[in-house]
Amino acid sequence: MKFLDHLEEWLVTFLMGAATLIIFVAVLHRYAAGLAIPGVQDWLLTLNFGWAQELTIIMFVWMCKFGAAYGVRTGIHVGVDVLINRLDEKMRGKFIIFGLCAGMLFTGIVAYLATSFVWDNGAHHAWFKWLGMSVEGIPEGPTSPDLEWPTWMVYSAVPLGTSLMCFRFLQVMVSFIKTGELPHHDHGHVDGLEEELVAVDFDPYAMKDNLHPDETPDQKGGAK
Repeated sequence: MKFLDHLEEWLVTFLMGAATLIIFVAVLHRYAAGLAIPGVQDWLLTLNFGWAQELTIIMFVWMCKFGAAYGVRTGIHVGVDVLINRLDEKMRGKFIIFGLCAGMLFTGIVAYLATSFVWDNGAHHAWFKWLGMSVEGIPEGPTSPDLEWPTWMVYSAVPLGTSLMCFRFLQVMVSFIKTGELPHHDHGHVDGLEEELVAVDFDPYAMKDNLHPDETPDQKGGAK
């Protein structure tokens, strides 16, 4: 379970970093290959980066699907809860559980349909071939234009990411039943920065000389 707790962060971080690096190298190659540098230009023109765009698109698709599961776990997804929050505690809890169950049902159906699509799109042939079973009459499935990868591997992001999203809905619901709390994400918080507490009775906009705002306690201590 500890491995699943941060699966989305690890995968999305790797894909984002790799996609950024690939795009940077591809753009650098494109401009450098246009420079008339003897020897270097000929060598750069022999390198083929035509696959870079397709690969980064695939990476972004996988990032989106697993990022959606991350959003469920951390409470980033936008929710319209104006009416829900006006209900009494007992009724509010019932509606929240109903919403989480609806999320599980929807993502479960999508995961099932996506799995069936991927299976019929070439995964059936690939798995039977890997297991040494007969693949007679089973379609091999198409491949991507540039990388020539089996498309079922690319489309696997949908059943895998949506299945994880369904599991996150279940995880959030179990946690809500136990604690009564939902995951909440503070959009104003930046990880890695420590928030300084300002005294409650301190007014930074008070002007003693009617010209300049008052200094904060830190500024007073640091001023010389």
